[in-house]
Amino acid sequence: MRILVVDDEVRNAELTALDLGDAGHQAEFVGGGQAALERLAAVPFDAVVTDLRMAPPDGLALLRDVRQRWPSVVVVLMTAYAAVDTARRALQDGAYDYVSKEGEFRVELRTILEKAARERALSADNRRLAGAVDALARGLATIVGGSPRTQQAVELARKVAATDSTVLLRGESGTGKDLFARAIHFTSPRAAGPWIKVNCGALPEPLLESELFGHERGAFTGAIRQKPGRFEDAQGGTVFLDEIGELPVSLQVKLLQVIEEKAFTRVGGNQQITVDARIITATNRDLEAMVRERQFREDLFFRLNVFPIRLPALRERAEDIPALAEFILRKHGAPADKLMPAAAAALQRYAWPGNVRELEHTLERALILAGSDPVGEEHLSFARPEAVAAATGGGSWVPEIPPEGLSLEVLERELILKALERAKGNKSQAARLLGLTRRTLYSRMERHGLRVPGQVEEGEDDAASRAGESR
Repeated sequence: MRILVVDDEVRNAELTALDLGDAGHQAEFVGGGQAALERLAAVPFDAVVTDLRMAPPDGLALLRDVRQRWPSVVVVLMTAYAAVDTARRALQDGAYDYVSKEGEFRVELRTILEKAARERALSADNRRLAGAVDALARGLATIVGGSPRTQQAVELARKVAATDSTVLLRGESGTGKDLFARAIHFTSPRAAGPWIKVNCGALPEPLLESELFGHERGAFTGAIRQKPGRFEDAQGGTVFLDEIGELPVSLQVKLLQVIEEKAFTRVGGNQQITVDARIITATNRDLEAMVRERQFREDLFFRLNVFPIRLPALRERAEDIPALAEFILRKHGAPADKLMPAAAAALQRYAWPGNVRELEHTLERALILAGSDPVGEEHLSFARPEAVAAATGGGSWVPEIPPEGLSLEVLERELILKALERAKGNKSQAARLLGLTRRTLYSRMERHGLRVPGQVEEGEDDAASRAGESR
């Protein structure tokens, strides 16, 4: 185990750490409670061995902090004989055990820690078993589709899942990048570890930095306490960075540091924190073009592009549509034969610009409209104008250009206004309707002088509140 020994009698701390090192543990020591908290924040430990009576924060205060912030860490107290009653009471506060500092107490301490190590190993085995069972339900077997393109992507995902390599999932919006990322994690050796997802396009830059890397108390206005970042939350697991193409250039440097050095600093801090987490990213952007335009760092691109997997658009694997439709119908409690043959044929003729996500939304709406009746072609309301042309073999939809011409600026402004009206002012939903990221929608709204008075953005309030507190 990795053990931190804490004692303001530094010579005793040093000798105890050396003794534990001789017993096969990885041990180090510090000379007080505050130094222990700083070290624990920087490096993961399995156990803390602390003296009970020290200058504040003493052993009891340290115990309470450790139990609150690192509940999996074992805490063993060392105490003089006169304070044994206090140590016994500390067991009720979560201490694993205590030793009285007299005679050959380090022999007893080694025995206690060996028992704790066995229990931790058993607990880890149980978590791995539970993770393996969970992985069967959430792994690659959940991906629907037997087409060659789908199976090729699944096979690539299966191969990379067994490794710790960084994965870049590429494909249009709605092709299942989130599903593949989850499947890779839950099929990997890290399946029992945390699964942490962060949407890089959903938060403003200051909030995104705090969300990813955490912050120290007082780092900015409203930072009333220390907050671990999502990379810290992901220790031993996987971080999924969705919409990686939206990551601001200033944060790309910090992400590159995490990949190369397995370490980072919190906002407002100077202590390096080590991280053990796999990174999976996803984008629908042309990152190569962004590199050429200096919108994305070339060195970061090469680090992320270690193992790219391209997910096919639904129109490229139309033979999967019947199986997907059946899966979606059953998911919503309807039998497969609820879909009439004419409706099934219409589904296969449509181009699906929104991919599988659009297919699910279309069928969900059709089920509501059909009620107890079978789902017919009349219940299918395709979400975009190109549906009419695509369903009749006419290709993609474009507006008619009048003889006098038109203004692209005016047309774009009107489309944004219509999307905002349909979304009732919700910019996230409006961006999805337009096939844009929310950050891109903001930029175009600003260019056209548009805003929605009093509208609170979906997810921003939650993110702002999370920025001031620990997860």
